[in-house]
Amino acid sequence: MKVIDLFAGCGGLSLGFQKAGYRILAAYDNWEAAVNIYRQNFKHPIYQWDLNQYKLYLEHFRLLNPDLIIGGPPCQDFSSAGKRNENLGRGDLTISFSQIIAQVLPKFFVLENVERFNKTQKYQQSKEILQQAGYGITEKILDASLCSVPQKRKRFFWIGIYQGNEHELNFYLDNSLSSTPMTIRDYLGDKLGIKYYYRHPRSYQRRAIFSIDEPSPTIRGVNRPIPKTYQQHPGDVAPLSSNIRPLTTKERSYIQTFPDDFIWEGSKTDLEQMIGNAVPVNLAEYVAKAILNYLNNQQKIPLSIQQLSFPI
Repeated sequence: MKVIDLFAGCGGLSLGFQKAGYRILAAYDNWEAAVNIYRQNFKHPIYQWDLNQYKLYLEHFRLLNPDLIIGGPPCQDFSSAGKRNENLGRGDLTISFSQIIAQVLPKFFVLENVERFNKTQKYQQSKEILQQAGYGITEKILDASLCSVPQKRKRFFWIGIYQGNEHELNFYLDNSLSSTPMTIRDYLGDKLGIKYYYRHPRSYQRRAIFSIDEPSPTIRGVNRPIPKTYQQHPGDVAPLSSNIRPLTTKERSYIQTFPDDFIWEGSKTDLEQMIGNAVPVNLAEYVAKAILNYLNNQQKIPLSIQQLSFPI
């Protein structure tokens, strides 16, 4: 299946779909640092384009004729970690994504965003655009720790099928979920060489010391050292000591399920933000495989039955 990745960042979605067997034709992002990382890790082209100006590029997208368009429009304006002001500008890229889908009309699209995306006005506007274009939409919030990712990270997914039914992929997205969350030790064994680590909290009302025998909390775009003034939190799983440290940039990429040979070159600040913003590779692969399972099942249904379309 031919795919293009809009708002590709450093390539978490692309890599997950590529691992599942999809052919990525091209990717697009407007952040130079992310484009440079992406270019070093993939053979297909990435274009540094501002997709707020999507009308300039519609003919290009049509000529590629993708079967599937995937993308994670920048979500900071919707995030619980951000200002929650969807009118700061980045939220408009979600509308751009929807307009590109409505104009190019691929058979499928996948949009990834923060858990609370469906509480926003941009969600309502985008959904109206996509449904009017003829897409049946499946909505699902997935916990990455149940999708082979050692991280408690909930993300919102839209999967659209052109001229399909609403909720058509629910079964396939639920069917392979793990019954238990994946821990860091489950995924990495003793590779990190530590049992406990520090993760800087958003406020000191939250704990900061975690064990590798639990899923990591959500990897964020910042990674700070332990402050000299840190006071032990009652929820910390171990006392503060010289053996406890934050995860390194590379280790944080492992928690996002990027492979060991993935190239990370650039400023530490940019890399930390990229990794924190990325879609976990294994989560993307999970969604990609759910779509393949749906397609394989459709091929087993006799044509005479496929032609009958009943709403669920």
